[in-house]
Amino acid sequence: MAGNNSAEIRVAGSGKLFVADAGATLPAFGTDPATDWAAATWTNLGYTTGDGVTFSKKDKLEPIDTWQSVSPVHFIYSSRDLSLKFSLLQFNEDTLPFFMGGGEVKAEATPATDTYKYEIAERPYADARALGLEFTDVKVGGTAVTYRFIIPRGQVTASDDIKLARKAASTLGITFTAMSNGDGKPLATFLMKDSQYGATA
Repeated sequence: MAGNNSAEIRVAGSGKLFVADAGATLPAFGTDPATDWAAATWTNLGYTTGDGVTFSKKDKLEPIDTWQSVSPVHFIYSSRDLSLKFSLLQFNEDTLPFFMGGGEVKAEATPATDTYKYEIAERPYADARALGLEFTDVKVGGTAVTYRFIIPRGQVTASDDIKLARKAASTLGITFTAMSNGDGKPLATFLMKDSQYGATA
């Protein structure tokens, strides 16, 4: 509710990122949040850098000008950009194809042992996915609030350079942008296990 209330301040103390097939079922809050993300549907992308996740929402408006006024008299929404930016620290059969825009890691034929191959396509292809973000803020006294943000359909629209160096871990920097999921369907959804939204006093 409006007014000064420190109980409503949120710090994303720890979080997780999950990826699934586009249109995957949203994970509802159960008795144990750790098991809500069905392993058969959602894949945990593992460690990210300490910068966490940057959430971006940008709406583009076009002004309608008139001869009679120096200020716009109306605005038309021309586009909406909703994206998450983060850097993955783990390199594996899930994260590398996700970063690269699709495809799969395959084991090399025998007699090779523990040898795998990922081939980068000569041109980019559409790789629509669902992306889930969860973070938890533990308040004074041990009470935890958990937020989830799910994009049911989107894709990687930008990839950062991969730096290979002796003094730093290599990262897979990704910008994931939401795509329309059909008329009347949300672009993304927030789910909050947080009693402050129901506060009336």
